[in-house]
Amino acid sequence: MVTEFIKTRVSPDTKARVNEAAQKQLLTESVWLRRAVDAALRSTPVSEDALIHRAGIRPSPEGDSVGPRSARTRICIRIRHDDGLILRERAEARGMPAATYIAVLVRAHLRALAPLPSEEVAALKRSVAELSAIGRNLNQIARVAHQTGRITGPNRDDLRSMLKVCEGMRGHVKELVRVNNATWESGYA
Repeated sequence: MVTEFIKTRVSPDTKARVNEAAQKQLLTESVWLRRAVDAALRSTPVSEDALIHRAGIRPSPEGDSVGPRSARTRICIRIRHDDGLILRERAEARGMPAATYIAVLVRAHLRALAPLPSEEVAALKRSVAELSAIGRNLNQIARVAHQTGRITGPNRDDLRSMLKVCEGMRGHVKELVRVNNATWESGYA
């Protein structure tokens, strides 16, 4: 409902130019001004914070949103049967319900994210922990070698094998991230 006024004072020349522009479009000055303001506002980007504020949503201490239109807004959609089959298949492959999969896709699109489901994040964390453990062990071996001048424990071939494992894990993690990004963009693994 349109109930608010915007008031301003302009020079006689500006008033005459607005009147002329409005008459050329067969509009009143008021309608012409409203359209000019709407066009100007549409061409100005609105920040995410401003949109959230307008919606009456405020962040809670836990990171969720609360307010009259909270983050738990329900949206119902209809999709073709064959798309539904593909949707369920892809959601199942990621270990999540179809509705959650759709919500993650929409959020990723709106916020330009390439999300990792919690299972994939957990696998990456385990891989990083393993790489960290290997790194600590190699540092201990190097420290002993520098102090004593000799290496006790793994020989040169063992170290090469560990290096190959680390390079393989690095390649695997890079590929996992690349495929994850590609599947969220194109939708298929």
